[in-house]
Amino acid sequence: MKDRHADVSRTSVSTAKSAATRTRPHTAAATAQQLLLRAAGELFYQEGVRAVGVDAVVERAGVNKMSLYRQFASKDELVVAYLEQANDCFFGYFDKSIDKHPGQPIRQIAQYFDDLTARASREGYRGCPFVNVAAEFPDPTHPARQIVTRNKTQLIERLTELTIAAGADDPAGLADALALLVEGVYAASQTFGPGCGPILAAPRVAAQLVTAACVRRADA
Repeated sequence: MKDRHADVSRTSVSTAKSAATRTRPHTAAATAQQLLLRAAGELFYQEGVRAVGVDAVVERAGVNKMSLYRQFASKDELVVAYLEQANDCFFGYFDKSIDKHPGQPIRQIAQYFDDLTARASREGYRGCPFVNVAAEFPDPTHPARQIVTRNKTQLIERLTELTIAAGADDPAGLADALALLVEGVYAASQTFGPGCGPILAAPRVAAQLVTAACVRRADA
């Protein structure tokens, strides 16, 4: 009887040691947040928000689960933080394109579509994260959808600034047409595939739209 109790005791100790080995150490808050956002960004973008649980994010980040809940009270909060970061990245790409041709709005528009075409032609490209999230969250009042709306609204505003500067007869109409073309690139990357014909045609179509709308100006 004593031997059996001793075996049980040794097993319990061994199990506890194994669990302790699997438990990750505490990670500093700022570092944990950075690791979690990077992991969430990779997983949510490649696999979808609904398909990825917080356990997978924690595992990818290499932190313990408590670190996640210290930074984000819920998965929804993590999704919102992911989208805020994606929004910054999106307009970082936008500004990088525009900054290549200061004071030349027609060339800026052309450059944006050249750069978008290049990104959408890379292997592993999964389209627009905001379009993807909109498809997963049908409720327009969900916090994630509100960020999607803000991103698309800001895109229209930025495109309108360019079309006004380009001297378009109908700046809002041209901005809407260009935004539709952007969304078409995103969709084509997932249906026809990265680097497909429709994506490669986007810069040419954008130039045709701009030329038709800006007949009185030609800084390109």
